[in-house]
Amino acid sequence: MDLIRKGKVKDVYDDGDYLVFKFSDRISVFDKIIPDEIPYKGESLCRTSTYWYKIVKEIGIETDFIQLMGKNEMKVKKYSIYNKGREYYSNYMIPLEFIARYYVAGTFYDRIKSGIIDYHNLGFKNMPEYGQEFPDPYFEMTTKFEKFDRPLTFEEAQMVSGLNKSEIYEIMETIFKIDRRINNSVNKRGLIHADGKKEFALGIHRIPVIIDTFGTLDEDRFWDRKEYENGKITELSKEMVRQYYRDSGYHDKLYSAREKNEVEPDIPPLPAELVSRISSMYMNMYEKITGLKW
Repeated sequence: MDLIRKGKVKDVYDDGDYLVFKFSDRISVFDKIIPDEIPYKGESLCRTSTYWYKIVKEIGIETDFIQLMGKNEMKVKKYSIYNKGREYYSNYMIPLEFIARYYVAGTFYDRIKSGIIDYHNLGFKNMPEYGQEFPDPYFEMTTKFEKFDRPLTFEEAQMVSGLNKSEIYEIMETIFKIDRRINNSVNKRGLIHADGKKEFALGIHRIPVIIDTFGTLDEDRFWDRKEYENGKITELSKEMVRQYYRDSGYHDKLYSAREKNEVEPDIPPLPAELVSRISSMYMNMYEKITGLKW
């Protein structure tokens, strides 16, 4: 097998007609790889993704999953990379990331607070609080292969991806169908699924095919339901790591450097105690998300 891409979290190998994903214990935030590995993180992501692949297949949605090859490896179908100007009729990876939001959280809240997004257009009468539920699910698309992800308008997404309007709407409805299953499932196990990111390819006859990983702590945001009902948001995802770097001041330094086009500061390592806590969270959340034993 040939290594064709070393990502922030997983390594991708070419196995002839297929690809092999090898999930590492690396962790990244703000497009920076942290100089600490999180024990069992890769295994948690791989096994959680495998669980959701099987669930969505049961509800009639095409996936790229073929088989689990080990605790942190899976074999998947191979798709061409979309090349604008040489558009493939089918079997290409869509160069977009699709995000469905159910609660106001993360940097999206910052975009509302700064006025970049008008909260009236989201269905709110007043400025929403962090963690407030959207009146209706919010769907957005961002770039996938640029250095930093950026939100796209509907028209920009069409130009970047080669999709038409009906295909984008079909993908959106597919995402909502998947998330209804995720939301209902994890709610029974004491979790709130606040938002999630997904990626797609176009298969034969341009049928949407969900690819890569989803429903894990790296792509999705989960909160403790009882804590939320008591007025407290307890992060049970990679957001915990992001918050550490916000509290430490690193986030502000990093984004200040990016805005000024200066050299970005190296991301410092995590405290050993936090590494241990995050590792335990990935293992425990596998059980909470799937209902299966570690």
